[in-house]
Amino acid sequence: MQKTPETYTYKNQTVAYYHVGHGRPLIVLHGWGSSSEVMLPVAGRLSDLRGCYLLDLPGFGSSIPPRRPWTIDDYADLVSQFITDRELGVADLLAHSFGGRIALKLCSRDEETTRIDKVLITGGAGMKPKRSMQFYLKKYSAKLIKAPFYLLPPSLRDNGLNKLRQSPLWKSMGSSDYQKLDGVMRTTFVNTVTEHLEDTLPEIPQEVLLLWGRNDTETPLYQAERMLHGLRNAQLEIIDHAGHYAFLNRPNAFTDHAREFFGADSDAAGQQLS
Repeated sequence: MQKTPETYTYKNQTVAYYHVGHGRPLIVLHGWGSSSEVMLPVAGRLSDLRGCYLLDLPGFGSSIPPRRPWTIDDYADLVSQFITDRELGVADLLAHSFGGRIALKLCSRDEETTRIDKVLITGGAGMKPKRSMQFYLKKYSAKLIKAPFYLLPPSLRDNGLNKLRQSPLWKSMGSSDYQKLDGVMRTTFVNTVTEHLEDTLPEIPQEVLLLWGRNDTETPLYQAERMLHGLRNAQLEIIDHAGHYAFLNRPNAFTDHAREFFGADSDAAGQQLS
């Protein structure tokens, strides 16, 4: 599906987004390192059922990075204000990976309970992951490398730490995503992955469908099960022979579940997939 993005101004920043389909609004949130273009195929399959708004989150796709490092709350604020400014009323959410973090944070806010209805999270991040020994080795090695700088006067310490953070050695301590990033987006990434959202789950009243690829190695199935047990009103559906991008790996199976959840009748679903 080829389509030119529209633009929305949020706090003097231009945010690109796509609008496809008609009907009740569906906000579509992509994952880290991705863009809304990746989500366009699934939006196209739901376009007779929902008016889909696919945001290029700041720092991704056609939206430039924010001027300062953002947190998950900042991204949630953007989505909330977009719903208000576009006068969308009550909207549903479809969120992938990093977008799942935003969805959890947004839905846990009291003021959003009357504006966000159904929520579909696929391959959603936000739960504290199980860590390997290699992770802890890198973590504590990084602490040891930083320790001597804290013996220096503040001006020398800050300058030294800044140079350290730009060094190949320091970058090698981080994940592959971290190593690709610089400046504002690197700090934004750290802000994001170090905030775990288990505490938000009991505060979320919305009906949530967790739609997971059985072979997801980025956000493994145990993370979906943790969400399931923490949320008030959730169900988990697993798609076989699919990974982190289940909506691309098994598009028809994914669309069947999504249409049923968002309220399509069986005849309409059959016509859409034929």
